[in-house]
Amino acid sequence: MSRPEEEYREFVADRAASLHRTAYLLCGDWHLADDLVQETFVKAFRHWRRVQRADNRNAYVKRILINEFNRHWQRYGGLPVRAGTDHPEVAVPDVSDEVVNRADLLRALLTLPARQRATVVLRYLEGMSERETAAVMRCREGTVKSQTARALKTLGGCLKYKESPL
Repeated sequence: MSRPEEEYREFVADRAASLHRTAYLLCGDWHLADDLVQETFVKAFRHWRRVQRADNRNAYVKRILINEFNRHWQRYGGLPVRAGTDHPEVAVPDVSDEVVNRADLLRALLTLPARQRATVVLRYLEGMSERETAAVMRCREGTVKSQTARALKTLGGCLKYKESPL
């Protein structure tokens, strides 16, 4: 196995779980998330030399994922919202479950337009800064701020907060 191929395999092993989580939060469907991540990794492999030269490999590949999500969104006119769908539980308890009901959060995210959803996922669920989010989305920081503000305004009416025991 060549060194670039070995580096690619290591990168995929290291980033797969994070990309699956991001894809799921973007689309709300585990099967579609798998498809989006698979297509992302195929494109990353085809352009691995460019990925290797990128200042931030993770951001570069996340940009590919966002592009794949946007292509799917445009091709199929959005995503079906399945209000009654059971979502697999995470094996490890998540502290955020004490603050926001995960199913409510996902349903609320699925009501947002694609760009607003992407800004919320990248900023708050992936922990990126406004600058990093703007780089991934290839837009200005001001666009990230405005899309995030609109999304949070919409989400504010959708989420039910529980009182934290802390």
